[in-house]
Amino acid sequence: MIYDVIVVGGGIAGLMAAIEAKDEQNRVALITKGNLFKSNSSMASGGINAVLDINNSKEINQHINDTFNSAKGIGNKKAITYMCKQASSIIDKLVDYGVEFDRDENKKILQRPFGGGNSNRTCYVGDKTGSAITMALIKKAKSKGITFLPNTFILNLAKYQDRVSGVIALNKENSQVTIYASKAVVLAGGGYAGIYRGYSTNAPDYTGDLLAVALRAGLDLKDMEFVQFHPTGFVKTNYLVTEAARGEGGYLVNSEGLRFINELGTRDEVARAILKEQLEGKKVFIDLRHLGIEKIQQKLPSLYNAALNQSGINIAEELLEIKPVAHYTMGGVDVNMTSCDIKGLYVCGEMASNGVHGANRLGGNSLLEGCVFGNLAGITAKEYANTNEFSPINYNTVVKDIEMIEYIFQGDTTKNFNAIRISLGKCLFEKVGIIKNEKSLTEAFDYVKYLRQISYSLHCINKEKNNNVELSAILELRNALEISEAIILCAQKRDESRGAHFREDFPFISKHFDRSFVVKELKKGFFRISFKENELLRKFRNLFINKE
Repeated sequence: MIYDVIVVGGGIAGLMAAIEAKDEQNRVALITKGNLFKSNSSMASGGINAVLDINNSKEINQHINDTFNSAKGIGNKKAITYMCKQASSIIDKLVDYGVEFDRDENKKILQRPFGGGNSNRTCYVGDKTGSAITMALIKKAKSKGITFLPNTFILNLAKYQDRVSGVIALNKENSQVTIYASKAVVLAGGGYAGIYRGYSTNAPDYTGDLLAVALRAGLDLKDMEFVQFHPTGFVKTNYLVTEAARGEGGYLVNSEGLRFINELGTRDEVARAILKEQLEGKKVFIDLRHLGIEKIQQKLPSLYNAALNQSGINIAEELLEIKPVAHYTMGGVDVNMTSCDIKGLYVCGEMASNGVHGANRLGGNSLLEGCVFGNLAGITAKEYANTNEFSPINYNTVVKDIEMIEYIFQGDTTKNFNAIRISLGKCLFEKVGIIKNEKSLTEAFDYVKYLRQISYSLHCINKEKNNNVELSAILELRNALEISEAIILCAQKRDESRGAHFREDFPFISKHFDRSFVVKELKKGFFRISFKENELLRKFRNLFINKE
């Protein structure tokens, strides 16, 4: 169980990292908490942004500007520029790996418009782009000889001084704590929108586990208050109505039959407009009837089938009722591109906060970010592993995790932890959701503090150690509560409205907040929130000081 590089996360970022990290001599393992084929990447249906002509500097600059403008003043221009300039080569690589993008009669890759963009730059595979990319990457990873370790829950990082030495994990099949030693580790475990359980497109187990692991390892989290709500989810099941539906010309109408918002506006604007209609007692629908059955089945086949099967709606003939749902999280581990303060540790994908998205992600950029920075993380991790030896493992930390698991199996509990998860999701959506204020945030903080206290008294009712789902649920709840507290504290500090963060008591952008908040957990239950200046302000200040 010794590897040169360990990658945690089976989405597009993790798969790209593992593929790039593997060569003919080294050993690379890819760890997933659940099934390899289950990830948010595989559910991302709309498309991936790219300017395909590398010589079209005008369009590349437009992509950079659209992304930076969507970030609402706290984007990292260096990371954004790198991502946009790498986009064309990434598409070429995906094609080489077997991704069959939709093409016109001349075999040219088709591109559609997406919200917040000023050009048609979103490449797609019908309305199953994420799934198509994921499957191609899994096939490529298997052909390269990467070891897959599914059903493995990461408990903590193993560190030696300022270097990573591996991961401490729980084997979900037998509840045994296992140590995987590694020269380099890549974390690509996705975001934390799943903590909005019952109000999210994410699977319930997307609870920010690896962000909690990063906090416990002493790393900072950044921009945690910026949670993006996708404007269009199924009312009953939260299934995502891809933005491609609006990109192909779908309308948003209320129960009076009126269009009330530019359908291709940024996601925060559209989500707030829909919520406003709903708070006024109106229902909101997506109207695709004018597209016709032929175009719908050609461009949106997955949506057509899902609406029919989950809601009994034929979208070629009927309106489909929708609601905003938590979908993507801009916050994550504070990194410089993919590097952090622990040597040999790299972070990429949705769980990284490298400044690409800032306060609000541009539609079509999530798959691109995962590919670009997963690729970079894999290359960098391999280089580190090739020039460094294994670091020692502190077994005192391993013993603590073993004792924690044993404690959860001991004793009885009167609390229903699944009910707590559902209650937490409802609280976050209503009080830390699309619209917030000081009162709602204070109430949410008090409730999360209460839940965090009782979470440490939870025990498994079922004492069987083989495939014990209760154990995972308790661990996920603890992590979700830790991350929830960080979100709320940052939202309380940001007395303004910017991007996906909207405070009705501070409805305007403030120049005082043209920078990010970072969160550090000093010890269990005690956080420090501080400002981190963005690069433009820092350069301006340095220029001013130099002139003085």
